[in-house]
Amino acid sequence: MDGLLLQVAPPSPTFFSLSPEWGWYIVVYFFLGGIAGGAAFLSGLLDLLGERLDRRMTRIGYLIALAAIIVGGPLLIIDLTRPERFWHMFWRSDVGGPMFKVYSPLSIGVWIIVGFVLFVGLAALASLADVGRFPRWFARFGEGVPGKIVAIGCILTGSALAGYTGLVLTGTNRPLWGDTIWITLLFLLSGISAGGAAMILFGWRRGHPGTVHWLEEMEGYSSALELIVLAIIAATIWSVVRVVWGGVWGAILLFGVIVFGILAPIYLHWRPGAFGRATVPLAAVLVLLGSFLLRTMVILSSEAV
Repeated sequence: MDGLLLQVAPPSPTFFSLSPEWGWYIVVYFFLGGIAGGAAFLSGLLDLLGERLDRRMTRIGYLIALAAIIVGGPLLIIDLTRPERFWHMFWRSDVGGPMFKVYSPLSIGVWIIVGFVLFVGLAALASLADVGRFPRWFARFGEGVPGKIVAIGCILTGSALAGYTGLVLTGTNRPLWGDTIWITLLFLLSGISAGGAAMILFGWRRGHPGTVHWLEEMEGYSSALELIVLAIIAATIWSVVRVVWGGVWGAILLFGVIVFGILAPIYLHWRPGAFGRATVPLAAVLVLLGSFLLRTMVILSSEAV
């Protein structure tokens, strides 16, 4: 139609939603949450399927999981705009009662943490009571049917805690985070690797050699699957990956995460005598470094866009 002027709204200055401005507090929380979830998951499996000799390592795993979430949880609160109102995330201030939003990854995450602290706390108390550090009454949470329920609770909430941070990212419209659902599985596998590495690092001298070897195998399997997931992410959203993970971030991914954080530990597990007695703790430290760099890269590289 002649003379008709179509007025089109100017394009948005950004295709993506505004950045949540997550920094190092969140990076460290995601890292500690992965360790906590992975350690609880592996300790629960050992408690449920292992033998009495494995208890020395599960005790260490539960304590690591509890300590990691105690240290990491406050970092999540500090990062809030109004930290003093953090309790609004799980309790309704208007009419009272629990606050739960099934459509909100953050709300789900809060209740995952609550359940995690409950089950891991009971497991840690039972483990300490088992060696006389707490009254013997608490040991019943690690024995019989109650012990199996607590172990299953640690498995479920541990795996949920390790992976839900990735779910939070995929619920956004930020570059990389909102482009693939595979980040949830990537963080879960990385958390299992990091949890196993932390257990080995703090318990390889105290734990039974068979338990340590099992943890090394689980760590190797999860690291290998981590590589596969990274390859899937690169193949399915290459146009995004090459932009977000270009330059320095790409170097961190290649050398920090893949070479030193995944391939080198797998090699050291395959050649346990490569560095003598230092081989086992060195492999564990490299896995933890790779897990930390993975979360640093995923979070801060998207924030930089």
